[in-house]
Order: sequence, then structure tokens, then C-alpha cells
Amino acid sequence: MLSQNSVSNRAPLESLNVLSWKGIQMKTFHITWITFFFCFFGWFGIAPLMKIVKDDLGLTKAQIGNVMIASVSATIFARLIIGRLCDTLGPRLTYTGLLILGSIPVIGIGLSNSYESFLLFRLAIGVIGASFVITQYHTSMMFAPKIKGTANAVAGGWGNLGGGITNMVMPLVFAAFVGAGYTKPEAWRLAMTIPGVILLVMAFVYFRFTKDTPAGNFSEITRQQQAKGSFWAAAADFRTWILFLAYGACFGIEITFDNVAALYFSEYFKCDLATAGLLAGIFGFMNLFARAIGGIVADKVGAKMGMRGKGWLLAGLLSMEGIGIILFAQTNSLAMAVVAMLGFAFFLKMANGATYAIVPFIDSKNVGSVSGIVGAGGNLGGVLAGFLFKSENITYNQAFFYIGLVVGAIGLVVAISRFEKQSQTSEKLQLEPEMA
Repeated sequence: MLSQNSVSNRAPLESLNVLSWKGIQMKTFHITWITFFFCFFGWFGIAPLMKIVKDDLGLTKAQIGNVMIASVSATIFARLIIGRLCDTLGPRLTYTGLLILGSIPVIGIGLSNSYESFLLFRLAIGVIGASFVITQYHTSMMFAPKIKGTANAVAGGWGNLGGGITNMVMPLVFAAFVGAGYTKPEAWRLAMTIPGVILLVMAFVYFRFTKDTPAGNFSEITRQQQAKGSFWAAAADFRTWILFLAYGACFGIEITFDNVAALYFSEYFKCDLATAGLLAGIFGFMNLFARAIGGIVADKVGAKMGMRGKGWLLAGLLSMEGIGIILFAQTNSLAMAVVAMLGFAFFLKMANGATYAIVPFIDSKNVGSVSGIVGAGGNLGGVLAGFLFKSENITYNQAFFYIGLVVGAIGLVVAISRFEKQSQTSEKLQLEPEMA
């Protein structure tokens, strides 16, 4: 017979102590967000160097737009597949395989010598973005329902922080290679080998030191205990698609901004490469706390008002995000642009956290599939936004303005949507844990 302590060590945690590494739950939590953090270096490491790449390869505005679209489009399909693999193979093996596969184009992009080859490598790198789905799935497995939103938001936010830090760090890595005597065309290529190698290291760490669930890996627990998820069941729930839209309006815009921010500050406000990267990095740096706040507030609201309250919270955050983006688009002052950016970034990242505070409760038997579909929505939002920045007839300012309007409209759609599960006699039933 298992002791009470042994049972508790094999159960989801009821609280989140971010300073602790004790137990497989907290060890997995930290390894998961750290891995996701470094995935952003592979996924967006080239973004702050695009000014150099543009000059080296002679890229036009339309070609840069195509590159931006490519960087997030492959992730749409990858997230759908990865979500299903999490439900079947488990997050540990899925993440390990993705990291190994993703490292290849990250290192290989340095071989690009034309627009076409650069575009193909950027497309292949996009699969790394599916790492988010595994991060959210794995965190959901390790924590009890009352704390899932907070845990998912902290892990996702700290991982997303990599999108900001890479804007700050990669120009420094590039400068280091230039200082070592390499030309600029050589330096940006060599700089991208660094995140590629890190992904390989994290593949080993993830395989060696994490478990699929607190009770063990999928291969170690009985068939009856394993998740028998259905992608089609997840896709049949209309709430999944409302969150699909919502995540496109928040995370989709985040990855779009990660892609274009440094170039925008460089060309529109005439900032040098380091300054543009720093300003773009500030946007991503807000993930340190803003996404977590979204998840924490969503859990608090959910405890008092249920899923309906979480939906209203998400709607309000998206509306405020849309207003902030519109203000950002209309300013011609660098200082005011930064202030507006911080404003819409705060609500955007809170919306990210609030979205995935709802996701685990849509269908507890198909968390991976729901997470994959919603995550794919984020990337579809990034793809659609990318077409605006590609157009020769639309300025970047106009693109941001149109995006703000669409985000606000999606906020209204979320506001009138019902997230409580009608087939349940009590919403409390929906919040009961169902372990994989």
C-alpha cells in the first residue's frame, strides 16, 4: 500500500511555488518553461537581424513579408499534430523529438544564399513554435484544476519571455562574431548556430529529467490510465473555435510584433540595430509578469464566476489590447510609441494567460487536441497579420491600425460567447480533475 506522501507525490500539485524544484511536478514545470524559452531563440533569433539579412540578400518589403508569414505558417499544422501526439505519445517524447527536428533548420539557415532558400529555412523553423502546445499540456498534467490557469500562464509567460530576450541577445551575439573578425554576412549565419545547439542540449535534458505525468510516463502506466483523446471531439466543441479566434487576436499579434518590431523601430524611427532590438525586447520582456497576471486573475474570476466570468475577462482584455494597438499605430513619437506598446502589450499578454486558463476545462479528455487547435489559431492570426505587413500599398502604421480594429471585434465575439458547458448539470463537474 502506498503511503500518503507517496500518493501526494504522484498527484497534481494544489499550489505553485516557483522557487521550488522539489518533486517531478515542479522539476517538469521549470524544465518545460526553460525549454520553451530557448525555443524562441530558435524560432525568432533571426528577427532582430533582419536588417542585416535584408541588406545581405537584397530582400524587398514583399519578400520580408513572405518570410514573416512563413515563420509562423508551418506552426499552424505543427501545433495540430503536436497536440494529438501529446494525447497519445505523451509530452516527454513529443518535446524531445520536436527539439531535435527543429534544431536542424535553425543551424541550417546559415546556408541560405538567396531569398528562396532563406524562405524555405524560415518555413521549416516554424515547427518549433509547436513547443508551446507541449508546454501548456505538460503543465496542465502537473497541477490541480484550481491552479492550472496560473501554472499555464506562468510557464507560458516565462517561456514567451524568450521572444523578447532574443531581440536583445541576438544582436549582441552577432556583434561578438563581427568583433571576432567575421564579416556581417558571415556573422548572422554563425549567430544562428548558437540557438540550434541549445535546442539539442534541451532535447537531452527534457528526455532525461521529465515525466509525462506525476504518476509516470505513458509507457509506465496502465492502458486504462492513459489518455484516449479524440481530435474530432475537441474540434466539435464550438468553444474551442472561439478560443481559436481569441488566441489569434492575442498571441498571433504577439508573434507578428516579435517578427516586425526591430525592423519597424529601425526603419520608421531610424534606431540603430542594438536600440531597435532593445525596444523590441521590452515588448517580449513583459511576459515575465503580464501573462502570469492574466492566468492568476482568470483563476480568481473563475473561482467566483465560473467559466462565464473567465470569458468576460478575456473579452475585456482583448478589447483593451485592440485600443492600445490603434493608439500605437497613430503616434509619430518614439517615446509615445513605446508607451503605447507597453500598454497594449500588457493586455495582450494577459489575454494569452486568460485564454489558456480556459483551455484545460473545455475537454479534460482531449487537453492536447484542444490546446493544439487553440494554439494553431494563434499562428493563423500571425499569418493573416503578416499579409498586411507584406503589402506594398499598406504602411506598417496602417497595418497596426487595421489589426487593432480586428482585435477589438474579436473581443466582442468572445463577450457574447457562452463558455460554461451546457451538458453538465453543474459547472463544478467540469472543473473536476481527470488525470491522464
